[in-house]
Amino acid sequence: MTSTSNGPGAAPSAEPLRLHVGGREVKPGWKILNIQAAPGVDYVGSCVDLSQFADASVDEVYASHVYEHLGYQSELPAALAHVRRIIRPSGRFMFSVPDLEILCKLFVEPKLEAQHRFHVMRMMFGGQMDPYDFHKVGLTWEIAIGFLGRAGFTRAKRVQSFGLFQDTSELRFLGVPISLNIEALP
Repeated sequence: MTSTSNGPGAAPSAEPLRLHVGGREVKPGWKILNIQAAPGVDYVGSCVDLSQFADASVDEVYASHVYEHLGYQSELPAALAHVRRIIRPSGRFMFSVPDLEILCKLFVEPKLEAQHRFHVMRMMFGGQMDPYDFHKVGLTWEIAIGFLGRAGFTRAKRVQSFGLFQDTSELRFLGVPISLNIEALP
C-alpha cells in the first residue's frame, strides 16, 4: 500500500488535504486514492478502509461513481463511516452515483430503442469491464440520505454539479443528467 499520509493517529497536517476517491484525473491541490495503482495515484487502497488516514485529517473528500460498487450490507456503511471519521469538522464530502430513480424512468420509457435500453441497464449494473466494474447497490436521494445519516453526517444537499473534475458526475444520457450529486457535511 502506497501512502504519504500522516498515518492513523498522527497529528493532522497544516496543509489542506483534499482526497479524490477513485480518481484518475490529476489536479493541483488534490490527492488520488484508487484501488488500483496507476500514474498519478497517491494512495493505493480501498474506500472501504481508510485507516491510512488519521481522524479529522481531510478537508474535502470527492468521489464520482464509486460507492455504487459497494455492497449495501457492510461495504457502503463502512466506507461512509470512514469518510465521516477522516473528514475535518469544517470539511465536506462530495459524491456522485448513478441516480437509480432517473435510470429506472429512462429504462421504462416506451420510446427508448433496445440499444439505448441496454446502455441504461449497464449504467444500473456496471460496465463489467474489470473485476471492480460491477454495481452492487442502487441509490436514490432518499436511500443515500439514510446511509449518510447512519454514518453520522448531519446535513446534505443535492447539487447540480461540482465543477471539479471531468468525470461521470456530469454524465448525460439522451440529454438527461443521470447522476445523483450530493454534498454532505459532518
